[in-house]
Amino acid sequence: MPRHQSDPSQTDSGQPTVGSTSWLRVAYLILTYIAVPFLLLHLVWRGFGVPGYRRRIGERFGFGMPRLARSSIWIHAVSVGEVQAAAPLVRALLQRHPGVPLVLTTMTPTGAERVRALFGESVIHSYVPYDLAGAVRRFFDWARPSLAIIMETELWPNLYHECGQRRVPLVLASARVSLRSAGRYRRVIPLFRETLSNGILIAAQTAADAERFRSLGANPSRTHITGNIKFDFELPGEIAIRGRQLRDQQARDRPVWVAASTHEGEEAAVLDAHARILEHQPAALLVLVPRHPERFGQVANLLTSRGINYVTRSSGALAGPATQVLLGDTMGELTTFYAAADVAFVGGSFVRIGGHNLLEPLALAVPVVTGPHNENATDIAELLMNCGAALVVPDWAGLAAEVSWLLGDEAERRKRGAAGSQAILANRGALDRLLELVNPLID
Repeated sequence: MPRHQSDPSQTDSGQPTVGSTSWLRVAYLILTYIAVPFLLLHLVWRGFGVPGYRRRIGERFGFGMPRLARSSIWIHAVSVGEVQAAAPLVRALLQRHPGVPLVLTTMTPTGAERVRALFGESVIHSYVPYDLAGAVRRFFDWARPSLAIIMETELWPNLYHECGQRRVPLVLASARVSLRSAGRYRRVIPLFRETLSNGILIAAQTAADAERFRSLGANPSRTHITGNIKFDFELPGEIAIRGRQLRDQQARDRPVWVAASTHEGEEAAVLDAHARILEHQPAALLVLVPRHPERFGQVANLLTSRGINYVTRSSGALAGPATQVLLGDTMGELTTFYAAADVAFVGGSFVRIGGHNLLEPLALAVPVVTGPHNENATDIAELLMNCGAALVVPDWAGLAAEVSWLLGDEAERRKRGAAGSQAILANRGALDRLLELVNPLID
């Protein structure tokens, strides 16, 4: 192109204009509908391991739910961790706005089970629709949201566009964006630019997150720093009692450590670590809790193949003196396992998953060990490491050494547990700051 001519699809700043944005949107719409057969195949394939994926498929395409009699508040939380983080917000909104229906969507069946366990019939659960224009419209037609709250950060062009078309306020709660994610988002930002600059209220976790959102085009006046709502979670009142009962049943007078939310490849490392721990703590019991229920059988087979003496939680069997592992193959009991343990390893951190919730065990004053991959909550991991509540280890040998030491040093366990509890208390308040932004939108 000659120097004196300009590309009509770009502004002087190099940003795509309305014309290029519309073409990008058309391309996205076409691609989403091409993807429909693959989405169906994905559900069928996942359904072999998790039958929940084969149920209520219509909801994922906007079908199957009766139209609500009045407008609702809609909260989306992808899976179990986000549902748990959203729980204080859900309870606060139910209390403050008792006459308003609350629709809580998830992507995964385990998230759906957690919603039902926490809230029963007090909320309306649905699977979030795939980001197909028709599916999103049908979802909005029956849910009739007057406010949409997305936990953390998920970017869906059609969903955001529909919020704008229907003038539904959209809030990104406890929002975060990493440097790496910001680079990816920039490539598709034309799909979100109008909504991002005018229609989204961003409640960012940190100042760095807020600045990255602004660099992506977020309206500075609608971008706020509220903190991480995960610090505002509530433990069940009877959890300490349940933990003591489990400890008395399964491991009285034995040191106990839990390896929680483990993924494929991590169980083998944990078992290698446990074998070495038993050399220093012969009575130690490992409570092994895989992240996904469809893998319970696979992990049981791994234990059998290694000749490890174990019992499963689902069987109700009690661990004997020779039992090395209690396999936590039930749902909804992770907090109880933490409450029964002396030390916790949080999985998803030896593999490139990005780690899971480090706060829950520390709220029970249980010291935490984690692997090197904590990208899902880097700021929380750094905070806990800096205050001495958590330690990162590179591999199974490091895990074995750290857990062995902690199991033999009660004073160090108490010190780390107390540091974690204090860090959680010092960082609470994100919920109140979020509600200050959300309540006027409802009223």
